[in-house]
Amino acid sequence: MPAGVQQVKSIHVYDFDNTLFASPLPNKQVWNGPTIGQLQSPDVFVNGGWWHDASILAATGEGVEKEEPRAWEGWWNDQIATLVELSMEQKDALTVLLTGRSEGPFADLIKRMLKSKNLDFDMICLKPAVGPQNQKFANTMSFKQELLRDLVYTYKEADEIRVYEDRPKHTKAFRDFFTAFNKALLSPEPPVERKTITAEVVQVAENATSLDPVTEVAEVQRLINAHNTLVKARQAPPGVKPYQIKRTVFFTGYLLEPHVTEQLSAALLNNLPNRPEGEIRILANSILITPRPASQSILDKVGGIGKVQRWRVTGTALFENRLWAARVSPVPPNSRIYTENPTPTIVLALGRGAKPIDAGRIQNWQPVSDDKALEFDSTVGEKVLLRLEDERRGESEYESYFPGSRKRARPRGNEDMDLDVNDKNAFPALGSGNRPQPPSQPAAHNNHNNSGGHQGQSYAGYNRDDNRRFSGNGPQQYRGGYQGRGRGGPYGGRSGRGGRGGHSGRGGRPRPGQGQYKSLDDMSDKGPGGFGYDDGGYPY
Repeated sequence: MPAGVQQVKSIHVYDFDNTLFASPLPNKQVWNGPTIGQLQSPDVFVNGGWWHDASILAATGEGVEKEEPRAWEGWWNDQIATLVELSMEQKDALTVLLTGRSEGPFADLIKRMLKSKNLDFDMICLKPAVGPQNQKFANTMSFKQELLRDLVYTYKEADEIRVYEDRPKHTKAFRDFFTAFNKALLSPEPPVERKTITAEVVQVAENATSLDPVTEVAEVQRLINAHNTLVKARQAPPGVKPYQIKRTVFFTGYLLEPHVTEQLSAALLNNLPNRPEGEIRILANSILITPRPASQSILDKVGGIGKVQRWRVTGTALFENRLWAARVSPVPPNSRIYTENPTPTIVLALGRGAKPIDAGRIQNWQPVSDDKALEFDSTVGEKVLLRLEDERRGESEYESYFPGSRKRARPRGNEDMDLDVNDKNAFPALGSGNRPQPPSQPAAHNNHNNSGGHQGQSYAGYNRDDNRRFSGNGPQQYRGGYQGRGRGGPYGGRSGRGGRGGHSGRGGRPRPGQGQYKSLDDMSDKGPGGFGYDDGGYPY
């Protein structure tokens, strides 16, 4: 740090989350869109949410105990960390870490993280409960702008200030702030006597990760348990209800491993006719059994969850120049299988405007040559997303599969509040075994085999379920502040540069899903998108 206030000629300000450090975000492959919003809102849990509980950040990687000795290796944006080191070496530069995370829960943890990386900031600024003048900040941006104003007022000899930020809306807000700030300094009655300052706000590419899915569910369950304890102890505001994690099963199918998807795509898609480069979505990940949780009778027919079934590709088709599919048959041919498609089908890829349901309309299949008659294994499973909902009194497990059930019944006991994520029976949705059945569920499905054909419901079963899909990018995703605000757009939609000298601003470990998070400082302008059986979710 420079010897005195007068020696500071440059101020370098670094954001923490997803600028300097690859902070974990709720995983859209685990939670449905509305739940991602709920988790990040400060108003859902009595004790705060994702951005307000230090345990979430502490769970990054393999947890503090293992990550601290190795300085959270791989979780930093190394290019931005290098810039911090250069700022530290600059004799006339003031180096500042500025984050909207709350001072109380996070100060110690963030300081430990920075120390492990040997990043020595002159100032580490977290959002206090109240400001120096006893003021409360409406949101993260108001806090950051107030602090930046104080910095520039205090260090009057500074000629420039550089701010590194990953959120485009924050970047714009900072640029607008400094434009107005300099304009005020040039007015007849400036707020403070100092020269204008050269301000550069550097757009950094978002650097986000997710927690290990099992760890993430465990941490969220811990949040829920703490919340529910306060609710039952009547220490929550009026009207606040206890929550529980529920499953949404989007479909049951013969699921393919990623390497099988790659194999099929490479062998069957590369030479398909009328393929518009860059305009199709590759699927090739499943063969439909039923577009809902399967009844026990159906599971019995397919051998149950986890049953391995082998298939052979027998034909391909292009439907309306926008849907590519492969017809398959079981190996051996007399295998006992079930599907609600007219024929066992893999949707390989979709063009613009196409839906998987359209595969049921394919009439003409082109036989494949022997070299394209690939054989591969699949596993019977479900595509699942978890969701956060109010506890429903008397709700059966099967009823809990469907969002928004309001059935009234007997009260639940305290023992139902807690969920042990290590207990497979406590979380049956994520394990194997018998599935709960719908009331009076008919078992009028016939088997499909290579010789007997298929009887039962048609592919149109997708149509009934298609409108109930959830987007992985919900309309309400939060990071600090109050409910009803959002942060930024999808990962990958950012065009700003990241870092000095053409750095991309990227780093950290690969993510299971796309980075997607919002702040209370950004108003969301998108509603829920459609969620199909081919999108998101973990196979169980």
